[in-house]
Amino acid sequence: MAERDVTVGQLLLAEYQSIKDEQKARIGFRDNLLYVTLGVVAAVVAATAQAKQASMLLALPPVCVVLGWTYLVNDQKISAIGAYVRERLAPQLATLAEPGGGFEAFGWEAAHRGDARRRSRKAVQTGVDLMAFCVVPLAALSVFWVAGGNGALVAVSILEALTVAGLGWQVVGYAKGA
Repeated sequence: MAERDVTVGQLLLAEYQSIKDEQKARIGFRDNLLYVTLGVVAAVVAATAQAKQASMLLALPPVCVVLGWTYLVNDQKISAIGAYVRERLAPQLATLAEPGGGFEAFGWEAAHRGDARRRSRKAVQTGVDLMAFCVVPLAALSVFWVAGGNGALVAVSILEALTVAGLGWQVVGYAKGA
Protein backbone atom coordinates (compact mmCIF):
# COMPACT_ATOMS: atom_id res chain seq x y z
CA MET A 1 0.00 0.00 0.00
CA ALA A 2 1.41 3.40 -0.96
CA GLU A 3 1.91 6.04 1.73
CA ARG A 4 -0.93 8.17 0.45
CA ASP A 5 -3.51 5.39 0.29
CA VAL A 6 -6.41 6.10 2.59
CA THR A 7 -8.51 3.42 4.20
CA VAL A 8 -12.28 3.47 4.43
CA GLY A 9 -11.93 3.69 8.21
CA GLN A 10 -9.73 6.77 7.93
CA LEU A 11 -12.24 8.41 5.59
CA LEU A 12 -15.10 7.65 7.98
CA LEU A 13 -13.15 9.03 10.94
CA ALA A 14 -12.27 12.16 8.95
CA GLU A 15 -15.94 12.60 8.06
CA TYR A 16 -16.87 12.10 11.72
CA GLN A 17 -14.40 14.74 12.85
CA SER A 18 -15.61 17.16 10.20
CA ILE A 19 -19.29 16.87 11.02
CA LYS A 20 -18.61 16.94 14.78
CA ASP A 21 -16.73 20.21 14.23
CA GLU A 22 -19.75 21.54 12.35
CA GLN A 23 -22.04 20.32 15.12
CA LYS A 24 -19.91 22.02 17.78
CA ALA A 25 -19.91 25.31 15.85
CA ARG A 26 -23.69 25.13 15.37
CA ILE A 27 -24.23 24.44 19.08
CA GLY A 28 -22.23 27.54 20.04
CA PHE A 29 -24.05 29.67 17.46
CA ARG A 30 -27.48 28.32 18.46
CA ASP A 31 -26.90 28.88 22.16
CA ASN A 32 -25.71 32.45 21.57
CA LEU A 33 -28.94 33.24 19.72
CA LEU A 34 -30.82 33.10 23.03
CA TYR A 35 -28.47 35.71 24.51
CA VAL A 36 -28.79 37.89 21.41
CA THR A 37 -32.57 37.65 21.67
CA LEU A 38 -32.50 38.71 25.32
CA GLY A 39 -30.26 41.65 24.45
CA VAL A 40 -32.51 42.78 21.59
CA VAL A 41 -35.62 42.48 23.76
CA ALA A 42 -34.00 44.54 26.54
CA ALA A 43 -32.86 47.20 24.06
CA VAL A 44 -36.27 47.51 22.36
CA VAL A 45 -38.15 47.60 25.67
CA ALA A 46 -35.76 50.25 27.05
CA ALA A 47 -36.05 52.37 23.90
CA THR A 48 -39.83 52.00 23.92
CA ALA A 49 -40.07 53.06 27.56
CA GLN A 50 -37.76 56.01 27.03
CA ALA A 51 -39.57 57.23 23.92
CA LYS A 52 -43.00 56.34 25.31
CA GLN A 53 -43.94 54.98 21.88
CA ALA A 54 -45.67 51.58 22.06
CA SER A 55 -45.37 51.28 18.28
CA MET A 56 -41.63 50.65 18.74
CA LEU A 57 -42.58 47.28 20.21
CA LEU A 58 -43.53 46.20 16.70
CA ALA A 59 -39.80 45.71 16.08
CA LEU A 60 -39.73 42.72 18.43
CA PRO A 61 -41.85 40.17 16.53
CA PRO A 62 -39.86 40.19 13.27
CA VAL A 63 -36.54 40.13 15.13
CA CYS A 64 -37.69 37.30 17.42
CA VAL A 65 -39.05 35.32 14.47
CA VAL A 66 -35.80 35.63 12.50
CA LEU A 67 -33.66 34.74 15.52
CA GLY A 68 -36.06 31.98 16.55
CA TRP A 69 -36.14 30.43 13.09
CA THR A 70 -32.34 30.57 12.88
CA TYR A 71 -32.17 28.92 16.32
CA LEU A 72 -34.63 26.22 15.25
CA VAL A 73 -32.85 25.45 11.98
CA ASN A 74 -29.50 25.15 13.74
CA ASP A 75 -31.02 22.95 16.42
CA GLN A 76 -32.47 20.67 13.75
CA LYS A 77 -29.10 20.42 11.98
CA ILE A 78 -27.40 19.59 15.30
CA SER A 79 -29.88 16.75 15.82
CA ALA A 80 -29.51 15.60 12.22
CA ILE A 81 -25.74 15.35 12.63
CA GLY A 82 -26.21 13.23 15.75
CA ALA A 83 -28.64 10.96 13.93
CA TYR A 84 -26.27 10.61 10.98
CA VAL A 85 -23.43 9.59 13.30
CA ARG A 86 -25.65 7.08 15.16
CA GLU A 87 -27.38 5.61 12.12
CA ARG A 88 -24.75 5.74 9.36
CA LEU A 89 -21.19 6.34 10.52
CA ALA A 90 -21.21 4.28 13.72
CA PRO A 91 -22.51 1.09 12.07
CA GLN A 92 -20.03 1.40 9.19
CA LEU A 93 -17.09 1.86 11.56
CA ALA A 94 -18.31 -0.90 13.84
CA THR A 95 -18.40 -3.30 10.89
CA LEU A 96 -14.86 -2.34 9.88
CA ALA A 97 -13.58 -2.68 13.45
CA GLU A 98 -15.26 -6.00 14.18
CA PRO A 99 -16.79 -7.66 11.10
CA GLY A 100 -18.56 -10.29 13.22
CA GLY A 101 -20.48 -7.67 15.18
CA GLY A 102 -20.57 -6.72 18.83
CA PHE A 103 -18.53 -3.50 18.64
CA GLU A 104 -20.36 -0.20 19.13
CA ALA A 105 -18.70 2.87 17.66
CA PHE A 106 -19.44 6.29 19.15
CA GLY A 107 -21.55 4.86 21.98
CA TRP A 108 -22.06 8.26 23.57
CA GLU A 109 -24.07 9.40 20.56
CA ALA A 110 -26.79 6.94 21.57
CA ALA A 111 -26.18 6.58 25.31
CA HIS A 112 -26.93 10.18 26.27
CA ARG A 113 -30.31 9.95 24.56
CA GLY A 114 -31.41 7.25 27.02
CA ASP A 115 -31.16 9.54 30.05
CA ALA A 116 -34.25 9.29 32.29
CA ARG A 117 -34.58 13.09 32.42
CA ARG A 118 -34.20 13.68 28.70
CA ARG A 119 -37.95 14.09 28.10
CA SER A 120 -38.34 16.64 30.90
CA ARG A 121 -35.27 18.57 29.65
CA LYS A 122 -36.70 18.62 26.14
CA ALA A 123 -40.05 19.88 27.48
CA VAL A 124 -38.37 22.63 29.51
CA GLN A 125 -36.19 23.61 26.54
CA THR A 126 -39.28 23.81 24.34
CA GLY A 127 -40.87 26.09 26.94
CA VAL A 128 -37.77 28.30 27.02
CA ASP A 129 -37.71 28.48 23.21
CA LEU A 130 -41.41 29.39 23.10
CA MET A 131 -40.93 32.00 25.82
CA ALA A 132 -37.94 33.66 24.15
CA PHE A 133 -39.09 33.58 20.56
CA CYS A 134 -42.91 33.60 20.80
CA VAL A 135 -44.34 34.68 24.17
CA VAL A 136 -42.14 37.78 24.45
CA PRO A 137 -43.10 39.17 21.02
CA LEU A 138 -46.76 38.31 21.62
CA ALA A 139 -46.58 40.19 24.93
CA ALA A 140 -45.07 43.16 23.08
CA LEU A 141 -47.94 43.03 20.59
CA SER A 142 -50.44 42.88 23.46
CA VAL A 143 -48.92 46.02 24.99
CA PHE A 144 -49.13 47.72 21.60
CA TRP A 145 -52.78 46.73 21.21
CA VAL A 146 -53.69 47.88 24.73
CA ALA A 147 -51.92 51.20 24.08
CA GLY A 148 -54.27 51.69 21.12
CA GLY A 149 -52.14 51.72 17.98
CA ASN A 150 -53.44 53.20 14.72
CA GLY A 151 -55.10 51.26 11.89
CA ALA A 152 -52.14 50.64 9.56
CA LEU A 153 -49.89 49.52 12.40
CA VAL A 154 -52.64 47.32 13.85
CA ALA A 155 -52.80 45.50 10.50
CA VAL A 156 -49.01 45.04 10.59
CA SER A 157 -49.23 43.81 14.18
CA ILE A 158 -51.84 41.20 13.24
CA LEU A 159 -49.55 39.86 10.50
CA GLU A 160 -46.71 39.79 13.02
CA ALA A 161 -48.87 37.86 15.48
CA LEU A 162 -49.69 35.27 12.82
CA THR A 163 -46.02 34.94 11.95
CA VAL A 164 -45.06 34.47 15.62
CA ALA A 165 -47.82 31.87 15.98
CA GLY A 166 -46.43 30.05 12.94
CA LEU A 167 -42.99 30.00 14.53
CA GLY A 168 -44.50 28.64 17.75
CA TRP A 169 -46.17 25.87 15.78
CA GLN A 170 -42.79 25.02 14.21
CA VAL A 171 -41.01 25.03 17.59
CA VAL A 172 -43.55 22.58 19.02
CA GLY A 173 -43.50 20.46 15.85
CA TYR A 174 -39.72 20.15 15.87
CA ALA A 175 -39.75 19.33 19.59
CA LYS A 176 -42.24 16.50 19.06
CA GLY A 177 -40.10 15.06 16.28
CA ALA A 178 -36.87 15.11 18.32
